[in-house]
Amino acid sequence: MTVQDFPLTALGKGSPDRFGYSWDQYADLLPAHEEQFLRWTALDKRVWRGKRFLDAGCGIGRNAYWPMTYGALGGVALDVDDRTLRRAAHNLSPYPNVKVRKQSIYDIEDTNAFDVAFSIGVVHHLSDPVAAIANLKRAVKPGGHVLVWLYGRENNGWIVNFFNPLRHAIFSKLPLGVVHALSWPLTAALWCALRLGLPPGAYYRLIRGFSFDHLRAIVFDHMIPRIALYYTQSEAQDLLRSAGLTDVRATWVNENSWSVIGCKP
Repeated sequence: MTVQDFPLTALGKGSPDRFGYSWDQYADLLPAHEEQFLRWTALDKRVWRGKRFLDAGCGIGRNAYWPMTYGALGGVALDVDDRTLRRAAHNLSPYPNVKVRKQSIYDIEDTNAFDVAFSIGVVHHLSDPVAAIANLKRAVKPGGHVLVWLYGRENNGWIVNFFNPLRHAIFSKLPLGVVHALSWPLTAALWCALRLGLPPGAYYRLIRGFSFDHLRAIVFDHMIPRIALYYTQSEAQDLLRSAGLTDVRATWVNENSWSVIGCKP
């Protein structure tokens, strides 16, 4: 099922409560998170120097943390779940120039305030991605950039056709404690497969070195959302172009997802 043919009425309102549970379970900043951030943004570290940013859907603050280590001036990291915000505030405490704010991506009121507005791993879980991108665009200065990282449809056939329907029908409706328990045997199976050099592909080569807990956090996060959309390259680019962003370009990340960036005229 593609982005276009997934009915909006079936999507609900997202899963901030479910991800809040996850972030509270897996709240540590890990060295591997930096490599993930660099891949998800597809930007050189030097790009962040002297920039103010907005991180919409900040989770535990890990994606706002790394720009500060690269010389960013500061910014705003927003989310809506209190557990998530508490973890983000702790992880970002070394950087008082980053304000942690309780706010939905749908309620952003900042106008022409940031050099970069980004949302990593959030927009594909939203009921109205178009409205979210419009708010990110409004928040950046003219000449500023909007960047999102999205699940890709390419190379994810088994997820789109098998796991995603299973998630929607079963896992997204189960109590989180039950889903978390079920994530252990699935993670164990993945861990064993990775030790055997399976499956093939850039993404699996990346996560092969992750700890069991890090892998479990990834598996759990894929099991819990009420909404999970998978974008083709053209769909990902059109999402930003439809908001009036220009010079839109997409970078294929780990051969299974898209980092898409556009400029505000």
